[in-house]
Amino acid sequence: MARNKTTRESRLFRRWLRRAALRSALVVALITVAVFFIIRLVPGDPAVMVLGEHATSASIEALREKLGLNLPAARQFLRFLQNVFLHGDTGESIKYGVSSRALVFQRAPVTLLLVALSMLVTLAATVLLAFLAATHKDGLFDQIIRVVPAFTQGMPVFWVGLLLILGFAVRLRWFPVGGLKPGFGGMLYSLILPAVTVSFGQIPPLVRSLRERLIAVLDADFVTTLKAAKVPRRVIFLRHILRNAFIPTLMLLSVNLSYLIGGTLVVERVFAVRGIGDLLFEAISNRDFPLVQAVALYCAVFVVVISFLADLIAHWADPRTLT
Repeated sequence: MARNKTTRESRLFRRWLRRAALRSALVVALITVAVFFIIRLVPGDPAVMVLGEHATSASIEALREKLGLNLPAARQFLRFLQNVFLHGDTGESIKYGVSSRALVFQRAPVTLLLVALSMLVTLAATVLLAFLAATHKDGLFDQIIRVVPAFTQGMPVFWVGLLLILGFAVRLRWFPVGGLKPGFGGMLYSLILPAVTVSFGQIPPLVRSLRERLIAVLDADFVTTLKAAKVPRRVIFLRHILRNAFIPTLMLLSVNLSYLIGGTLVVERVFAVRGIGDLLFEAISNRDFPLVQAVALYCAVFVVVISFLADLIAHWADPRTLT
């Protein structure tokens, strides 16, 4: 019986994995097409936008030829696909004159570390606040945790960042105002305040989701049975209650991941952190559309990969999600 169950779960997992991989590949393909055409839907000639309105016709035409803008749209698209799928690149940066992929990879470690710290802060705060609210249902803790996050959720992320800078960097001087300190430890220290800023808008919906699931699981019969069997409270919470309650919250986090990435890019500018977000703003101000394409494409692919991994974790935690 157990062997048949294991075989069935393995078959369901393989079927889900094929579907998930196909779905992710389709999303990446659609993103690639969108990145190419959306940039070209912006009014104006990119060559004129780069060189300025007073540039000569010869210089404009030379830049158009260099960028391949004088080719038919179909030829441009095929060249773009070739660069993306064969070289992982979207072309040479107009301002820096080097591969846009190299520029993105150069700034990526800072942004990835900021995203990881933001997710760590988000998950830790979500579990703590949801647990306090669920174990004090309809009490003072529950009311505060339900009301305050709902109020703070509507605050713009850049405004939250400025408030945290004024409070914790300028007045208390606990953290640097901006930039990155040297060394890995200094980088982590410098990214604490930006990570808190990014997670600020992600915590409220996750807390509400996890609170509702925790309340439902805490009242379940198997929890009462485990308590009667004198299983340690820590084991009951980590292995049974949190594992059963956290799956919907994990899926919600994967859905909101795009907002977290977008918030990270904005926060980098507020705190003068030289990551991908700062690179994106530079590329937009310089009309460097190959670099804009590279940032948009790599960020979108990163969101797809993380969402796929979140689905894998959800399956590991509860194989019933595949049925």
